[in-house]
Amino acid sequence: MKKIILMFAVVSLMAGKINAQEKETDYREKPQFGLKIGMNISNVYDSKGEDFKADGKFGLALGAFGEIPIGKYLGIHPEILFSQKGFKATGKILGSTYDFTRTTNFIDVPILVTLKPSEFLTIMAGPQYSYLIKQTDVFANATTSIAQEQEFVNENIRKNLFCFTGGFDINIQHIVIGLRAGWDITNNNGDGTSTTPRYKNVWYQGTIGFRF
Repeated sequence: MKKIILMFAVVSLMAGKINAQEKETDYREKPQFGLKIGMNISNVYDSKGEDFKADGKFGLALGAFGEIPIGKYLGIHPEILFSQKGFKATGKILGSTYDFTRTTNFIDVPILVTLKPSEFLTIMAGPQYSYLIKQTDVFANATTSIAQEQEFVNENIRKNLFCFTGGFDINIQHIVIGLRAGWDITNNNGDGTSTTPRYKNVWYQGTIGFRF
């Protein structure tokens, strides 16, 4: 009888510890802050202007994120990121072929609504504001003419873009693995007077983060 009572006490104690650990690891009702780093695979869509064929390129993504709970299963997830986008392109201008790479550096500020069915998975989607801080154009071929370069110069490029993004996070204790996809709603052309190709960015993003 004593052994049965002792065994019951040990099992009860272990169950209590497991339950306490589960409660401690469920972050869904706690405000959170973290840092993340990863990569974008970006390209363009809805392009208008000179005939060119765009291919994707890799870029850096890093920044900070927060989690503001609205109960256990809903929340608001703001982020601020440094995000590199752009594209690679080949085409013809004035009968001459070219190879071209555009890298655009943005500050991205997504404000996402989160659905948290479990502490392991967070699903999110919402609007994003992006501000262009730098654009770099590189022609790879040695025979590039001034005329070709001028076709890609845009003095009226839009620096303020509105986007939509969504994806999910996988939460493993303090580690957060994030996967996202995003699309520009507004195009890059400011007032429409430039001859540079008009386009909208599209990107896929993978990051790993640590929450405090």
